[in-house]
Amino acid sequence: MPPVFAHGRLRLYLLKLLDEAPRHGYEVIRLLEERFQGLYAPSAGTVYPRLSKLEAEGLVTHATEGGRKVYSITEAGRAELADRSGELADLELEIRDSVTELAAEIRSDVRGAAGDLRREMRAAASASAAQVGEDDSWQAAKEELRKARQEWKEQARRAKDESRRAREEAQAARRQAREAQDRAREEVQRIAGQLQEQFAKSGGVLGSLAGAWLGGAQSPGAGADRPSDQPSDQPSDRASGWAADLSATGDPARDLDRLLDRFRDEVRDAARDHGVTAARVAEARDHLAAAAARLSATFGSRP
Repeated sequence: MPPVFAHGRLRLYLLKLLDEAPRHGYEVIRLLEERFQGLYAPSAGTVYPRLSKLEAEGLVTHATEGGRKVYSITEAGRAELADRSGELADLELEIRDSVTELAAEIRSDVRGAAGDLRREMRAAASASAAQVGEDDSWQAAKEELRKARQEWKEQARRAKDESRRAREEAQAARRQAREAQDRAREEVQRIAGQLQEQFAKSGGVLGSLAGAWLGGAQSPGAGADRPSDQPSDQPSDRASGWAADLSATGDPARDLDRLLDRFRDEVRDAARDHGVTAARVAEARDHLAAAAARLSATFGSRP
């Protein structure tokens, strides 16, 4: 049987189960068995060491209730779960595919066992008929064969039903993944709209930060005379390393969302620390016009 969880995927799915509700180890094992429709159940030796490792990493914690450890997810665990939301959606699809594969293996095993049983019963019936004819042993053999056929049909029906449910759940998971991507795009558009409103209301420091974020773009006449209370380090000097601490998540829409959040936070901090003047507002307007043009060209030139 192929492995049900790829390397590191069981760890991610344990975080998902604990994000749904606090659970003790036996409950986690039972839920995994239910998710696989009884076709797979991990052992305690598989689940408990991983829960202990998650706790050592600060992603889960536990409390003792009735002599049992009840595990709960921490904020750090929720943060990792959020960063790996795309991987979690893929994992849900893999689980449903695994259920389908397991059901197919069961059907194959049932067919093979039924075929072997029929051959054995025919051989036994032939030997019995050659010795004593159509006696009670032959009748018993026929009855056993009838029962075996009935059992095989029932198992085949259950396997077919399980395969059908697995396909339906996989289709539902794909729809949910598409809807999540659509919601992410809508959220990025909403945040972009909020940033435009903030740009219109914020001070001239916005222009400097926008230039740093977009690679130091300057508008005509801007930057020749800067107010004396500007910080000594120029934003363009650090543009190439801006937000370098934000590692890629594998989801471009989420990466853009995080960059916009960082940009908005730095603008607010700069405006709060250095103040807002009419001259800065005028300078910010020029910088933001150039920034908007560059971003529009960037996103408009690609599918």
